[in-house]
Amino acid sequence: MEVDSIECVSSVDGMDEEALPHHSSFKPHGAAVVAPATSVHELLECPVCTNSMYPPIHQCQNGHTLCSTCKMRVQNRCPTCRQELGDIRCLALEKVAESLELPCKYYALGCPEIFPYYSKLKHEAQCNHRPYNCPYAGSECSTVGDIPFLITHLRDDHKVDMHTGCTFNHRYVKSNPREVENATWMLTVFNCFGQYFCLHFEAFQLGMAPVYMAFLRFMGDENEARNFSYSLEVGANGRKLMWEGTPRSIRDGHRKVRDSHDGLIIQRNMALFFSGGDRKGLKLRVTGRIWKEQQNSDAGVCMPKHCS
Repeated sequence: MEVDSIECVSSVDGMDEEALPHHSSFKPHGAAVVAPATSVHELLECPVCTNSMYPPIHQCQNGHTLCSTCKMRVQNRCPTCRQELGDIRCLALEKVAESLELPCKYYALGCPEIFPYYSKLKHEAQCNHRPYNCPYAGSECSTVGDIPFLITHLRDDHKVDMHTGCTFNHRYVKSNPREVENATWMLTVFNCFGQYFCLHFEAFQLGMAPVYMAFLRFMGDENEARNFSYSLEVGANGRKLMWEGTPRSIRDGHRKVRDSHDGLIIQRNMALFFSGGDRKGLKLRVTGRIWKEQQNSDAGVCMPKHCS
């Protein structure tokens, strides 16, 4: 579905384009730790994929090494000298690998952790400092980076609307909503409480029923997302539907959020009823707000904190 087939009219509080970051490239943030010794790092670097090698580590008769994954890719020929590889293991290098403690590969992005060689792999798969995937919905974008870089990328490359404020009011207009199936829009990024949130709106089939769905994602990790809540509301003619929940982290893809039904779901018949008129055109107004849950140390409960 083409993006320009739906009109989005937005109004938010405190809009300020100058509040947006203006990073032009992905620059790591946070404290750096000492990198592994260059000689050891190079010794364990596969010459084909340049990743660190883990046992089994293979070598040719001339002593050139490579990882087990790349051994299959090079059709059993050494990429350095072109000799046949055979099944020779480099046991000495494997013992070196097993004895090392190395920084997380995201040390330059701020991770201070150091692990034994094997534990490092498990940690890196879940490291909070690993880059984020682009959260843009509607295309399979392969861009990765930190949050400031992705904000600039969304604004400049995907032309996503950027707004500052914790409340919003969107109107979705479609002349023939019966043609809208399996469509995805990421219409707005909000900056509030010093954080960024992505508002999504989708149309898809839920079983046999066509539905619309709106939901919010947090540009950060899940543990940070739990500090915030949001509400969505749609209605007309004296009726309304409401949704309240916690935004999902962009670590979860938009399809995962959609398939878990974690958001405001509106059946098409109800959406057309809210649109009024002859029920043939979609004119759906979705309002919402974001707030921060604040811990009350005296009562031991969370209290909502709204935008000032």
